[in-house]
Amino acid sequence: MKMNSNTILITGGSSGIGYEFARQLCEENTVIITGRDQEKLGNAKKELKNVHTFRCDITNPQETTALYSQVSRMFPELNILINSAGIDLQDEADLYDLTHEINTNLNGTIRMSTLFLPLLKKQKRASMLNITSALAFVPLANAPVYCATKAALHSYTDSLRIQLKNTNVKIFELAPQGTQTPSLDAFEKSEQIGMSIMNIPKLVKITIKKMEHGILEIKPGQSSALKKISRLSPRFALNMLNKSA
Repeated sequence: MKMNSNTILITGGSSGIGYEFARQLCEENTVIITGRDQEKLGNAKKELKNVHTFRCDITNPQETTALYSQVSRMFPELNILINSAGIDLQDEADLYDLTHEINTNLNGTIRMSTLFLPLLKKQKRASMLNITSALAFVPLANAPVYCATKAALHSYTDSLRIQLKNTNVKIFELAPQGTQTPSLDAFEKSEQIGMSIMNIPKLVKITIKKMEHGILEIKPGQSSALKKISRLSPRFALNMLNKSA
C-alpha cells in the first residue's frame, strides 16, 4: 500500500496513537481527524500540516452519519480509513461506562467501517486499518470488557478481510503490545513488571512501514509472541498474563 498522496480519515486523531498517525502521515498526505474534544482538535490543527478536523462522537449514529455526509462531499477521493478511537475503562463504575466502552471500541468502529466502505470501494486503491490489541489474543483479568471488545474487533476484521478479498480495499489490523499511552497508568506497577512498553512514534513508524509492504496483520514487539503462545497453549498464556490477578 502506497503511504503517500492519499486522503486519510483517522478517528481518535486528536490524541494518542491516532494523533501520531496524523503527525507522521500529514506531510505527504491529506489527513482528516475526528474526536470528541473540540479543544484537542483545534490544537492538532495548529500543530500539524494538511490536517482537517471534524468533531464527532463515533458512539453516536447521527454524528457519524453527518460526518460521512460532510467528508464524502468535501473529500470524495478519501481512500484510507484508520479506526483508532478507543477507550480502556479498567475501573468500570456503572452500566453506562461498560456500555460506553463497547460502543466506542467495537460498535463505533463497525459503524465507521460500514459507512465509509462504499466510498473506499470507489477508489483505485484503498485500505482500512483497525486497531485492536495484543489483548485480543489473550485477555487480561483486570480489563475484561476492553479485552472482549478488542477480541471481537479482531474477529470482525478477519471476516471483513475475507469479504473484501476480491475488491481494491485492503483490510489491515494493528494489534499493539503495551504502549506509552495514558491507559497504561490504569495498570498497577506489579502488572507492568515484564511488560515491554513501546513508545507510540516507534509503533506508528513500524505500522506504516508494514502497510507499505502489504502486511495485513501487524503484531509489533511482544504481540506476535503472545499470539503464538496462545495458539500453542491457551491456558498457559492466560495464566502467564494474569500472574498478579
